[in-house]
Amino acid sequence: MLLRKITFAIGIVGMSLSLMVTSVEASQDEAIIINKRTNQLAFYEKSTLQKVFPVATGRTKNLTPEGKFTLVNKVKNRPWYTGNIPGGDARNPLGARWLGIKVPGDWGHVSGNVYGVHGTNNPSSIGTYASNGCIRMYNKDIIWLFDRADMNIPVYITSSSSSFAALAQKYGVGKAKKVVAGYETFNVTLKYGSKGEAVKILQRKLNITADGSFGPQTLSAVKKFQKSKGLVADGIVGAKTRAALFNK
Repeated sequence: MLLRKITFAIGIVGMSLSLMVTSVEASQDEAIIINKRTNQLAFYEKSTLQKVFPVATGRTKNLTPEGKFTLVNKVKNRPWYTGNIPGGDARNPLGARWLGIKVPGDWGHVSGNVYGVHGTNNPSSIGTYASNGCIRMYNKDIIWLFDRADMNIPVYITSSSSSFAALAQKYGVGKAKKVVAGYETFNVTLKYGSKGEAVKILQRKLNITADGSFGPQTLSAVKKFQKSKGLVADGIVGAKTRAALFNK
């Protein structure tokens, strides 16, 4: 009888350890990566880059902290206590959802009440450096993310010229290889002569060869797209053309 009890206890411990390992492994396949340099947020789930969103970050470099943090709370329609504005109010600068992250200096270091990823009542600020330190998103985007991001997943904040694929590989997030088509975006102005990953994203959106070089073919495709949307066909991919490209 004693042997049976010992065997049973060992089995329970083994199962617990197994569940713990599974939970830790699963968490590595889901993460949020925020790049202040491009003002973009990437969400990884099941080892796959699901979506990339435009965001707003701190007005100055040091306002939005950098490093590895943890998502520790999720709140729908959080009140803005500083301005005494209730949640759900159109004046509330925190928008529709709040994802609080654990950052040193936060109350008790665990609350997630000081720094977070949240919506906004000022959508024109997205893509700029405008906040007091938090990461702002369009309300429809934060609602999408809120519904999918699990508690306690890692949140990486950096300022880097590297792609999200390279950053994910650096941080060990999932397989960091497969990308779900259609969810790439960029927040820089592109024109004839531009080069780089943003040009490739533009070219993929226009269904032309993605060589990363804004040449004659890309110029022609951009002007054609601008005409189709009733925009000035100047071949420059600025804010209005980006909005039309990504339906913002």
